Amino acid sequence: MDWHQLISGTDVRGRAVGDDAPLTPHVAECLGIAFARFLAEKKHKTVTQISVGLGRDSRVSGPVLAEAVARGISKAGASVQNYGMCTTPAMFMAVITPGFEPDGSIMITASHHPWDRNGLKFVTAEGGLEHQEIEALIDAAQVLDPDSMPISGAMIEKPFLPVYMEQLATRIRTGLDTDVEKPLLGLHVVVDAGNGAGGFYAELMESLGAWIEGSQFLEPDGMFPNHRPNPEDPAAMASISEAVVKAGADLGVIFDADCDRAAVVDANGREINRNRLIALMSAILLDEKPGQTIVTDSVTSSGLPKFINAWGGEHYRYKRGYRNVINEAIRLNEEGISCPLAIETSGHAALKENHFLDDGMYLVTVLIVKAMKLKQQGETLGSLIADLQEPVESTEIRLSITAEDFREAGKAAIARVMDYANAVPTWHIAPDNREGVRISFDLGEGMDNGWFLLRLSVHDPVLPLNAESDIPGGVKTMLTALLGVLENAEGIDLTNLRSAVA
Repeated sequence: MDWHQLISGTDVRGRAVGDDAPLTPHVAECLGIAFARFLAEKKHKTVTQISVGLGRDSRVSGPVLAEAVARGISKAGASVQNYGMCTTPAMFMAVITPGFEPDGSIMITASHHPWDRNGLKFVTAEGGLEHQEIEALIDAAQVLDPDSMPISGAMIEKPFLPVYMEQLATRIRTGLDTDVEKPLLGLHVVVDAGNGAGGFYAELMESLGAWIEGSQFLEPDGMFPNHRPNPEDPAAMASISEAVVKAGADLGVIFDADCDRAAVVDANGREINRNRLIALMSAILLDEKPGQTIVTDSVTSSGLPKFINAWGGEHYRYKRGYRNVINEAIRLNEEGISCPLAIETSGHAALKENHFLDDGMYLVTVLIVKAMKLKQQGETLGSLIADLQEPVESTEIRLSITAEDFREAGKAAIARVMDYANAVPTWHIAPDNREGVRISFDLGEGMDNGWFLLRLSVHDPVLPLNAESDIPGGVKTMLTALLGVLENAEGIDLTNLRSAVA
């Protein structure tokens, strides 16, 4: 097997359960060795001077893979700080927290994916590794023979979650400008951890005075028996919405398995994710300091820039991929453009105040502070986004690419759409088109009230297609026109597009 098949963006990920599962303890052990050596080279140290933090989420394959990674790190000659059950953001915070400060860390997780998947996320003081660095790690790991290497590095148990919890508690007290023991008295928060690693957040809320009745699925269970640990999953969001309404809570919060993504629901059970979550965070940050720029991915709704502008900010739409969004926000700040937030519609969000760390739990903590302030004023989080214009219709379609060279076929299809748009005055190419081709339309009697985005998936032979309309029937109108342009496009399976307009 070519281990490069395990690369998923900036992570390693694959099926880890079953006889033919590609992500085996052997692979994990080799990656532990390779990462320790990578850190030694990066830090200009000998490998025996290197320390690596190690954590995992609740997946059933986690303990075995974590043991294998630790064994590999030790065989390389480096030492292991084993944090046990942890979150991905906490793995970064450990790297910069006095008393811990490993040279890097590894999180065993597959995020929101099914129970039989697992993976490795690699972290340094600069954040997660880039795609090219992951490829280099795989290259180095695949040729190793760990059986011939003795264990030589130290392995110590050193829980980090209690420290991380205190860091979040400090953010709440600072945000509320108080040093009282229970600053959240009077706030009712329902926590849904999806049986992932984030159940301790309910404990944190209760310790700070919040009422947590109705909280659910807090116990780690690597089979995820209740719903997928995914803030984008409809069943998961319906579950927490129902729990909030039933408990009469002020809000609910939900995490994925490793807590780098989150979403909330308001007191009425209304989901605040995707564009709503971006709008809510934008309103909070721009209320504190107008004139800032909010960086998002490419599939945000047309109503979002209007909302951000109304709050005194600028919307900067960029490529999908949370590392892309974060890196662009960092670049803008370096150029002197004040940018406090990098956020994807998927829920990946990073705040400048928090090292631009992709941390869903920190994001929720900021929202908890605002919810408490608003409750004291007789208002709710939902009131901040009451003016957000949302589409009447929206859809996402995935067009499979059947050509052997799927990248060239996908680029050719996008170029065909671009050429057509340049020739037809009713198709408006977005001025901030930075990925694929985004076209806006004047539907019915309106202006700029519909759009689609066709782009090439980063890794898969797929053209994702997003479309939204502010009037009924608009999506079908746009997609019918697109189908006419793409008919006979070589190597593109248009079955799903035809079904959408049938």
